Amino acid sequence: MTSSYLEFPNIDPVLVSIGPLFGFGPLNIHWYGVMYAVAFALAYWLASRAAAKPGSGWSKEQVSDLLFYGFLGVIVGGRLGYVLFYNFEQLLAEPLYLFKTWQGGMSFHGGLLGVLLAMLWFARRHQKSYLALGDFVAPLIPLGLAAGRLGNFINAELWGRTTDVPWAMMFPNAGGVPRHPSQLYHVLLEGILLFIIIVFVRRLKPATGTLGGVFLLGYGVFRFFVEFFREPDAHLRQLAEAGMTMGQWLCLPMIAIGLGLIIYVNRKPAVPARGSK
Repeated sequence: MTSSYLEFPNIDPVLVSIGPLFGFGPLNIHWYGVMYAVAFALAYWLASRAAAKPGSGWSKEQVSDLLFYGFLGVIVGGRLGYVLFYNFEQLLAEPLYLFKTWQGGMSFHGGLLGVLLAMLWFARRHQKSYLALGDFVAPLIPLGLAAGRLGNFINAELWGRTTDVPWAMMFPNAGGVPRHPSQLYHVLLEGILLFIIIVFVRRLKPATGTLGGVFLLGYGVFRFFVEFFREPDAHLRQLAEAGMTMGQWLCLPMIAIGLGLIIYVNRKPAVPARGSK
């Protein structure tokens, strides 16, 4: 393995520390929390721009409601998904672990399920097409995902597998060996590139439901690819060694549903046989 590698910039995960306040310890504002705020701010900005277009059928109040429900879906679904998909044994041994959010642990796939359920509630309440709602939401997510992955990078967590590529990075508490900066692969593929693809497809004015399908398919494919370079969780390493990581298994339904949705909504109506009605 080459001795040439990049040093992790060693960014303090605490952006600002205020206090002590009122006799308690200092109030720490972490970069990761800031990245969550940035993600929702970007989503709100993009949604507001889309809603402001003539004939959009969206009001500012509906955008605010959608983002509020989406926020709840991400937080609740993300935590439930992490516990169920990645730490179910610990949940069985310690049921209160579900609520120990300060120990970390959020799952994108759980958050996605939470958002999909929140969208269903929103669609019924505001009498909107679920497929059209998916098209509205799809461009709002990738840049937020990029912000979240930058938070992972700043925290020096979820680093990649060992490697000797020229851009390998030495992360703290990562075994003292250079690794793939897989968090940045997530940023580039699931964040920036996926956003560009969705915006490009949107300009083609595709059938309703296409953008939602593109997001599911694109994220599933990109995440499946990045998982080859990401270090599996220690307690799930045997699953990865057996074939695929948990993240890859969870991406398979996304890929299948996304591809199926794209094909379904873009199918051409059958041409009736001559002489038939």
